[in-house]
Order: sequence, then structure tokens, then C-alpha cells
Amino acid sequence: MSMSSPRTYETCLSNLSANSSSSPSTEDLLICVSASFDARTTSTNSALEVFYLLYAASLVFLMQAGFAMVAAGCVRTNNVQNTLLKNLLDACGAALGFYTVGYAFAWGGSTDRNTTTKTFIGTENFFMMGIDFAEASFWLFQLAFCSASATIVAGTLAERCQMGAYLGYSLMLAGFVYPVVVHQIWSPSGFLSAQRESDVLWGVGMIDFAGSTVVHITGGMTALIATKILGPRTGRFYDLRGKALETPKDFPGHSLALQMLGVFILWFGWYGFNTGSIIHLIKDLKYTFVSKIAINTTLAAASGAIMTLFINTVVQERLTGEVTYNLQYAMNGCLSGLVASTGGCSVVESWASIIIGIVAGGLYLVCSRQLVNFRIDDAVDAIPVHMINGIWGTLSVGLFAAPDLLEALYGRSDHVGWFYSWTRASADATLLACQVVGILFTAAWVTAIMFPFFWLLNYLGWLRSDSLEEVIGLDIGYLGGVLHKRAQAQNDEVAANMDDYISEYVKQREKRANLRQMNDNSTHGRSVLGVSLHSLNLLGSSAHDGRTSLALAMDSMERSQNSDDIEKSTKSDSRCVVPSTSLLETSALRRVESDPVQQTPSNENRGDAWHDNR
Repeated sequence: MSMSSPRTYETCLSNLSANSSSSPSTEDLLICVSASFDARTTSTNSALEVFYLLYAASLVFLMQAGFAMVAAGCVRTNNVQNTLLKNLLDACGAALGFYTVGYAFAWGGSTDRNTTTKTFIGTENFFMMGIDFAEASFWLFQLAFCSASATIVAGTLAERCQMGAYLGYSLMLAGFVYPVVVHQIWSPSGFLSAQRESDVLWGVGMIDFAGSTVVHITGGMTALIATKILGPRTGRFYDLRGKALETPKDFPGHSLALQMLGVFILWFGWYGFNTGSIIHLIKDLKYTFVSKIAINTTLAAASGAIMTLFINTVVQERLTGEVTYNLQYAMNGCLSGLVASTGGCSVVESWASIIIGIVAGGLYLVCSRQLVNFRIDDAVDAIPVHMINGIWGTLSVGLFAAPDLLEALYGRSDHVGWFYSWTRASADATLLACQVVGILFTAAWVTAIMFPFFWLLNYLGWLRSDSLEEVIGLDIGYLGGVLHKRAQAQNDEVAANMDDYISEYVKQREKRANLRQMNDNSTHGRSVLGVSLHSLNLLGSSAHDGRTSLALAMDSMERSQNSDDIEKSTKSDSRCVVPSTSLLETSALRRVESDPVQQTPSNENRGDAWHDNR
């Protein structure tokens, strides 16, 4: 400043002298110098806020790597590449959906806190039209949040979801479902928003500082709907023929190291997630809250991990008599604490953050066990981590929001956390009621849109992968080739017959290719319903009681085994009656059976063996 001051003085003196024939007065010079410094300070502050948002957005976007590592570590080795690709598609689909219509629906024309109107959805800034350079950093920060919400579902649907359906879901969530929730809770034009200067819901509005509801309930609720319609992985709750198992079979992930790496990346990214939600670093001295937000985030994560580990250790010691420590539970307990902290990390005290994390860890354990009891297959436990603790994090604001912090951030403290209202000789639960309304609205909106969406995909056979592809691994089915066939099998039957399953899969893939060729030749390019690259059957191919390709493959393998047994018995026992069909004819019949496109032999040449083999 000492070097710039003379230049500022000289500039002001020159400008004032040029506009007046007499020497400028001291008062005019002081006013000019003061205005110059104010303009420079404003410019510096704006640059700091832009940089801060870009830095926070970078941390939040880094969480995509954390989600990818967690999901890749939780699946088996024959699904790693497919899972990573779907995480990449999350980021790509969210970016395109948010660019085209998502941001416009969420924030378009509704960032003024003094607005007096309430709208259901934004109506401006489609394709980023009308967004200046200063607002572009805010757009990028909101995109990172949108991507985080979309990728929550990736791990839940792992190992059994078709690629096209997954990309379509990402576009739908990022382009329409998530933006409406954002508009109602965070935009000043939303009916739930606490960001309005006046006419807020019940005098306080819903407070969701960093997205316990907006991000985590939206993503977690979508995951619950999707996995319920999609069904569990083959072999998880049902055997390979669709019969219910008395005891669900565990599908352990192939790498705890990847999961741990993902958890630490997510924890690191959460500092941008929560502290960046302050948005304006300089305005109203909000930078004074950033450190407190980061501390509350850390305490909630730590208490959640320790509490989950402690409870599980005590329960296992009571059940087995041995003290054991479950690393995966500790990691998910840490994430549960982080999710629960996002709703109120700016308006609760540090001691309350510890309580929030402790409750989050306990809720995760209980709900994770209940999902198994309800036969809901969540490969990464995203539903108890994100949806359940998103609900808890939202409710915790209505319990622990401190009056002084509410006044400093939102300019009102008439309705505070329920526990604080007791100190006022009251039981005012207005804020808690607003939080409940926000949860119910989000759950209803997500269900109303995503349930019909996933149901329609499933009805058309576009949602679930073929069951045989699930057994051999989606890395083979979707990423091409059968070179990576050594996969981690979920039971002895699959492990013993993996080569046979892959052989049958190759045959069925050739059948589909032949069917496609016949379809192109006979319908002049018009597709036949049900004939797709990853589904040989018609509608309902994903039903456990249906004639899936896995069941057909098992039948084919059994018939081949029985035929081989007959041939061996014929050679070893001369008294055995020789079949009427020669080995050459039997081989030809097998080729015909393996290729439904090939011409069927005439009835005169079939023989008894043909009927037996069919």
C-alpha cells in the first residue's frame, strides 16, 4: 500500500486538476483517494470470494474420486472397471444435465434475498445464458454438489445395472429432480427457504446449510427406490435358480485399501463441501465461521467412526466372546458422521457435533442390518449412510441450532433448536417442524419422479443386466472380451463352473449377434422388442422366477453333462443299449441347439436322441 499510495494520490491530483482551472482542495483529494482505495478493496474481496468458491468446488469435485474408490473397493474384482466407468458417467452426465437445464431450474432468476415471490422452479439461465464471470464460480460450485448427489447411487446399484440406464438416470437426476429440491430449499424463491429476508416458512424456514437434505436425502432416496426395483445381486438373497436363501450370502469387496483411500479422500473433500457452503467469504464477516464449520465437520466424523466401531465391537464380544474390530463399519461410521454434520455444521456448537456424530454411527449400524433383513441389496451401504443420516442431520438442526449462530448467519433467532427453547421456558419446535416438512417434501418429490422412471426402465428391460453377465462379471459383459475371466466368485458353484459359464456367455452373445443380423435383414433396420445386446429375453428378464439366461445356461450345462455321462457309460459297458443317434449326429444336434438361427433338422432324421436331448 505504501508504494501504491503515491501513485493513487498523483492520479487523483492529475484528474482533479484537468477538470478545474484552480488547484484541487484537500477535501476533494481525500475523497478521490478514499474512493480509489474502496474500489480496489472491493475488487480484491470479489477476487478472494471467486477464488474461495473455485477452491471449494475443486475439493467437492475431488470427492468423485473418493466415491469411485469406495465403490471400486466394495465390489468384486470382475466388476471394478464397470463400477469406475459408472462413477465417471455420473460426473459427465451431471455436468451436461446441469449445464443445459439443471442450473436454470435450481437458481435461474432467483438469487435475490429480497424477492417477494415464491416459485416452484427456476426459469432463466438455460445453457448458462446470462451468467457473468463472477457468477460462473458459483455455477461450478453448485455443479460439484449436483455431481455428488448423483454419484451416491453408483455404489448401491453396483454389479447389476445396465450402462445406458445408469447414464439416463444421471441426466434425469441432475437435470430435473435435484434442481427442484435445490430451488425449494436453497433458492430465495423456494417456499422452504431460510435465505429470504421476509415471508419465510413459519417465521424461520428450513435450514440445510450444506445439504443433508438437498444432496444426501435426494441421492439416498433415489438409491433406495432404484435398488428396490432393480432387485438384489444374483446369489445375494437368492440362489442361482431364484430360490430364496435362508441366510443371505455376504459379498465382501475385493479391497479394503481402496475403501480406506476413498474414505480419506471424501473426508478431505468434505472440508470444501461444508466450509464452501458459506458462499460469501467476506460479506458480513462470514469468514469468521469457516474455522468453526471445519472443526464441527471433523468432530462429527471422528465421533461417528469411533462410536460405530465401539458398538459393533461390544455386540460381537457379547455374541461370540471375542473382541473384534470391523474396519468397514468404522469407515462407514465416519462417513455417516460427515453426512449428518452437513445440515447444521454452521449453527451448532462443537459439543453438539460430537452428539450428532455418535447418533449417526448408531443409526448406520441399525439400518445397515435392517436392510439385510428386508432383503434390500446395497453394495456400499449408501442408503444408511446418506439417506438415513441425511434425515438425522436435518432433524439435528431442529434440536441443536444455537440462537447466537442463527442470528449471525440468518438474521433471526425467534425460533431456535428445540433443546435451546427449554432455556427460554418454552417447548417451541417450530424450527424442528420446518425441518420435518423439508424431509417430507424431498422424499415425496424424489419418489414421485424416480419411482415411475426406474419402473419404466425395468418394465422395458433396460434397467437390469443379464443374470449370466452378473455371474461372470460386468467387466466382461460391457467392456468386451473374456480375457479377464478369473473373477472372485460368490459361491463354490460359480467358482467350479466359471469356465463353463463364460463359454455359455460367449455362445449366447453369438446368438444375439445372429438375432440382430436376422432382425436387420428381415425388418430393414427396425428393432424387435426384447432383442438387445445385454438381454436375450423379453420383458421381465430380471425377475428371479423368470427363465433368465443364467437358468438357461445352467440347463444347457446339465444337459451337456448328462450327455457326456451317457457316452462314458456306453464306452465302459458293452451291454448298454447304444443310442440310435451317432456321436456325429449328436454333435450336430448340439450345434443346432446352441444356435437357434441354424435350420432345424427334419423330423425323419431327428431320432429318439433328439427328443431326449431337447
